[in-house]
Amino acid sequence: MIALRPSEARGHLNFGWLDTHHSFSFGQYHDPAFMGFRSLRVINEDRIAGGAGFPTHPHRDMEIMTLVLDGALAHKDSMGNGATIRPDEVQVMSAGTGVQHSEFNADAAKPAHILQIWMLPDRAGITPRYDQQAYPRSERLNRLKLVLTPDPAGDEIKLNQDARIHLGALEAGAAVTHTVPEGRHVWVQVARGTGTANGEAFRDGDGIALSFETAVTIAAETDTDIVLFDMA
Repeated sequence: MIALRPSEARGHLNFGWLDTHHSFSFGQYHDPAFMGFRSLRVINEDRIAGGAGFPTHPHRDMEIMTLVLDGALAHKDSMGNGATIRPDEVQVMSAGTGVQHSEFNADAAKPAHILQIWMLPDRAGITPRYDQQAYPRSERLNRLKLVLTPDPAGDEIKLNQDARIHLGALEAGAAVTHTVPEGRHVWVQVARGTGTANGEAFRDGDGIALSFETAVTIAAETDTDIVLFDMA
């Protein structure tokens, strides 16, 4: 079963400094039909004006992943971390028992374009943790690169949930196939590009939910960047 979540159907808010699209209910946008997918709770596509951002605010009991598509994002948190996140990097914060952080566009003149993703953890009360790892485009080119998993065995970041997150950077005309173990579900988020997922056409900003499929084949029509979630 395949269900397309078209880009234009997402929640959309524009505050001037922040132009944001919500795949699932978030903040002022509420749609009871789109409260999340499995353990995936939030996918926000944000465009943040130069120098603007989110002042210090709290989180708890959430796995938070940030991908920068263009520009740079400055992060500070109550664990003492301060970092700048750039394209080709993955930032993950396990909020656990509670953490406060801020996020600002690191460039005063140019907008930043990011994806912020939240997943429910497999248990409450985890000790907060921060991770940031670079995954060069060459490692994702025309393949699916595993970047988050509950059982890392290499350069993956640990995720406190039965989910595995892959990044793919496909050139026009390339295709990749992900085998889906029995009983698991997949969400594909299109960061940019056009193509098909098991024959279903997609474009920038679309999401594709797949259940009861044995595999998913992503075929790129144009250069395409995707995030693939394999979840219980």
